[in-house]
Amino acid sequence: MSVRRYAILIASSFLMCEAHAQSSVTLYGILDIGITYANSVQTSRVGSKLNGASQLALTDGHATGLSGSRWGLRGTEDLGSGLKAIFVMENGFMLNTGALAQGGAEFGRQLYVGLSNNIGTVTLGRQYDPMVDFLQPLAASGQWAGYMGSHPDDLDNLTNTNRINNSVKFTTANYHGLSAGALYSFGGVAGSVSRNQIWALGGGYTGGSLQVGVGYLNARDPNVSFYGNTPNKGSATVNNIGSAGSATSPQSIPVYAGYASANTTQIVGAGAAFTISTTTIGVVFTNTRFYSLGSQPSLNPLGYAGTASFNNVELNGRWRVRPSLLLGAAFDYTDRNSIKNDGGAKYLQLDLGADYFLSKRTDLYALAVLQRATGRDSLGQASVASIAGFTPSATDKQMAFRLGVRHKF
Repeated sequence: MSVRRYAILIASSFLMCEAHAQSSVTLYGILDIGITYANSVQTSRVGSKLNGASQLALTDGHATGLSGSRWGLRGTEDLGSGLKAIFVMENGFMLNTGALAQGGAEFGRQLYVGLSNNIGTVTLGRQYDPMVDFLQPLAASGQWAGYMGSHPDDLDNLTNTNRINNSVKFTTANYHGLSAGALYSFGGVAGSVSRNQIWALGGGYTGGSLQVGVGYLNARDPNVSFYGNTPNKGSATVNNIGSAGSATSPQSIPVYAGYASANTTQIVGAGAAFTISTTTIGVVFTNTRFYSLGSQPSLNPLGYAGTASFNNVELNGRWRVRPSLLLGAAFDYTDRNSIKNDGGAKYLQLDLGADYFLSKRTDLYALAVLQRATGRDSLGQASVASIAGFTPSATDKQMAFRLGVRHKF
């Protein structure tokens, strides 16, 4: 038999194996980049006075757009009798610089392997929590407003600021519109099973014009387990949430960075959306709590004690004006309780968006977010506005705008 016939026979054998096993690997991704403007971002500090200036920049969608730029591999193998092996490897990057996103993690968005059948799916690795799975699609940030449309500093994590490492996750199949999920993240600390652990639950229903979602997340030692889970984060003795800044560097995450000393972070949420023709109206409520403030004294320079609790309510709507054009609007209200008799803090935010689809894969979009803060924030100062993805404002107000282009492959 000739060499050519041997080659044909070998190639045919591989194709037959592939067809029998019904295996597949898919390369996919998103490229999202745009021009952003903010009327006030912190530039320096003199004593207690914050200085600010307007900013015009080219940024990746990860920071302020509809979708963080990414590439990924998704695979599946049919193991027979309805059982499948699955995996996802998803890398986030900054399109404007080429740098890794998600704090320098190579596959910082998702990285897991698991098994799936007609009952549900079990996966192990770095994953989204069930609260994100079931509530994010009901929030404006998960539909048309992107990361800059998050609730202040993404305090309830509905826009995936924090993924979950070292986790085992089970998600049920869809039963007549109902589905649910549960996740547990191992702390991995010798002699203490509960230290650094995270567990979360979620569920939802989709049927006809109605969509409902609920979720719960509990993170022990959150400064390490929840906020410190990327390569660029520090140790347990470093504030992994944010920073009070310095005379020459801006603050970060002022809405809740001062609560890094908490023993536990708990997030509870529920949402619903109703669609009539081409219009969808939704509401999302979340409560985020930082329990036992002061549990880590080195992370508590302001001497906080007790519990910091944020209630957040969002009303949102989207209108499919025509098949190629989507408009959206949302109003968000955040209220934090008083800590050390500081009177608490409040944030009002308005999101506006327009998305024009040139094709199924490519769209042009415009976003605007306006925020106002009152009271005193977690850094012990008069509250400053802090739109997610942007450097915090030097004042109690901030406006941010973005014109972007997104391509999916």
